[in-house]
Amino acid sequence: MLLLRAVLLLLVLPAHGQDSVAEGPGVLLPLPKGACPGWMAGIPGHPGHNGTPGRDGRDGTPGEKGEKGDPGLVGPKGDTGETGITGVEGPRGFPGTPGRKGEPGESAYVHRSAFSVGLESRITVPNVPIRFTKIFYNLQNHYDGTTGKFHCNIPGLYYFSYHITVYLKDVKVSLYKKDKAMLFTYDQYQEKNVDQASGSVLLHLEVGDQVWLQVYGDGDSYGIYADNVNDSTFTGFLLYHDTN
Repeated sequence: MLLLRAVLLLLVLPAHGQDSVAEGPGVLLPLPKGACPGWMAGIPGHPGHNGTPGRDGRDGTPGEKGEKGDPGLVGPKGDTGETGITGVEGPRGFPGTPGRKGEPGESAYVHRSAFSVGLESRITVPNVPIRFTKIFYNLQNHYDGTTGKFHCNIPGLYYFSYHITVYLKDVKVSLYKKDKAMLFTYDQYQEKNVDQASGSVLLHLEVGDQVWLQVYGDGDSYGIYADNVNDSTFTGFLLYHDTN
């Protein structure tokens, strides 16, 4: 009996010393209003359900900048852009170094064909080639003194000229190419005078063509003259050869 009273006395003493009860170790809860002296705390109930989530808080202040990340993978090549405007021309550069000397080329072959001949005596026979036997130049031997004809060995354009001394008779002379008269010259003799007649022409010749002078007509027109102080000459030379 004494032990039971002591226990009851210990239970009643807190109600007189403070108006609170302990919720747990070290935590006191206020006593309910109207609690009578000698009230005893019951056994703690089960925890309640979680309440509804509260509203989102305000955004926090930005954090410090992080370290630079590793480079990403190279992306696919993009489409070609539009051509830009041409820029301003830059300043002229310095001259480059001279190149190497080239290999020696083949020497160009120079085509030559020329003659210049004269009479040694008077001509008395018409309608045949005049034989100029006084040779001034015939290095290529394209003129034949035995026939009085020039023989073409190089195709191309040629220049021919003649200068005739006229004495004692009138002169009718023509320049022939392949049996066809190409140029005619007539000079009427003036008595007791020495006269001059001349002519020149450009002709295109093929290999094998022949060119010569001869007196034409059936009359007394063969006054072509030459002596030691008067000359009658016939000249021809190649201007340029055919390239084809």
